[in-house]
Formats: sequence, C-alpha cells, structure tokens
Amino acid sequence: MNVFPTGNILGASGATSGPTPVLQVKGVTLQYKTKQHLVTATYRVSFDVYGGDRYVVLGPSGCGKSTLLKAVGGYMAPTEGEMRLKGVPVRSPGPDRMFVFQEFDQLLPWKTVKQNVMFALQASGKMRGRAAEAQAMRYIEKVNLSKFADSYPHTLSGGMKQRVAIARALAMEPDILLMDEPFAALDALTRRKMQDELLQLWADTRFTVLFVTHSIPEAVLIGNRILLLSPHPGQVKGELNSDGNDPVDPRSGVKLSDRIHEVLFADRIEEQEVVPHG
Repeated sequence: MNVFPTGNILGASGATSGPTPVLQVKGVTLQYKTKQHLVTATYRVSFDVYGGDRYVVLGPSGCGKSTLLKAVGGYMAPTEGEMRLKGVPVRSPGPDRMFVFQEFDQLLPWKTVKQNVMFALQASGKMRGRAAEAQAMRYIEKVNLSKFADSYPHTLSGGMKQRVAIARALAMEPDILLMDEPFAALDALTRRKMQDELLQLWADTRFTVLFVTHSIPEAVLIGNRILLLSPHPGQVKGELNSDGNDPVDPRSGVKLSDRIHEVLFADRIEEQEVVPHG
C-alpha cells in the first residue's frame, strides 16, 4: 500500500521515469464566479496519466473533481498552471477526449442505439456510412448490446443507457476517456455490475480513462492509480496504486480503503486566495 505525497506523482509502473504521459496536469488552479463569490475549485493540482491507466480522481463532494474533468475536456481554462494532452496544451474541446456523464439522458432519444453510437463518428467527421456503422456495431458488441442495436433509449434500463454512452465514447477511440461519476445514479447491484463490465472492457481494449468519483470502494475497485484530493478547495493529498482489491497493509494492519479515508480527512486545508491572471 503506497501513498505518495504531492510532488512525487508516480507513473503507472510506479517509477518516475518511463513513457511520456498521455495527459499532464501541472499546478492547475481552477476558479469560477457565482453571483456573490469567486470560488476556487482546485488549487495547484498536478498529476500525470499514462497510456492504459485507469486513473481515478477521488475526493469528497465539492472538492473540484468534476470541474477538473471539465478543464481536461477543454471547457474551461485554468487560472494558473497548464494541461497538456500528448504534449499539446489543452485549449478547447476535441474528439481526442470523450465524456461519459452520470445522467441517463445523455443519449439522443429519437435515435436508436446504433444511431446514437454512429452519431459522434459522423458529426466529428471521423467516419461515415458503412465504416461508421461497422465501428458502431463493433463497440455495441463490446458492451453486450448487439440485440438492442435498433432499440430506442426509452426502452432501455439505466445501466443499458450507460453502456450505450460508453460504447459511443469508445467508438471514437479517443486518447483519453473522461468519466464523471458515471455509475452514481444506478442502484447498488447495477452499479457493481457496471463496474465489473467496465473493467472487463478495459481488459479487452486497454483504453486510457480518467475517472471521477467520491466513492472510496469504487476508486479502489476501478483504479490502478488513485489521486486523493482534499475537501474544498481540492488540493492533492497524495497518490496511491491499487490492484482492484482492498488489501490489508501487513505493516500497519490497515485496509487500503481505511488508509485512503485517513489520508483524505486527516486534516483540513484552508482555502487559498488566488488572484486570476489578467
């Protein structure tokens, strides 16, 4: 059970040297305005995501996890710091980053399962016609929904809708898949099934995923690397490696999940004042 403090973020192999990261987040502070306040969502957050990582950002509600994911997606710019995807600064959204949200209504209700998956391919210009249809069916089959390819979203369960959303995102073959608490709205049994299916899908295709959650058990199960963020504003408390289990550390006798809880809530980091550039 290894927990690494800020400034010693390790790669997927647990070593500081190795392949170039797919995603680099360096000293990123994110702020947004409300009617009354300037809110600091994250404060000087740094981490690297490598190819094939199941990288989980874990922290309590309100710590800036989803805001961080939006910034990676190119929908907001950092107040300070930078983000790079394959060495190129993130300036705007692009098909190299695909989102899966927790809401069930992210599918187009007037299109079938196959048409929903094809839509992203066609709208982006990545593929058209029979090539798009073949690509869509390939990923629909991977999420075990081939029998429902011609069904409409209103006929599907919540878990099935999420599988369609995952198929649509993966069919684009993005550099990184961004998942914002995608199973949070599901019942407990369906949620666990979806977690297992995601892991099986990852084993089949080895896609790179940045996964946001506030559930410690989900983080331990899904992630091979877990970034721990403090309560608001989100600051890095540490990073650890996980093998999908919840082992007991033989040295301390503490389970991994209990150690995560201890690290996350050991103390309270006071909000920092950050003056926006410009």
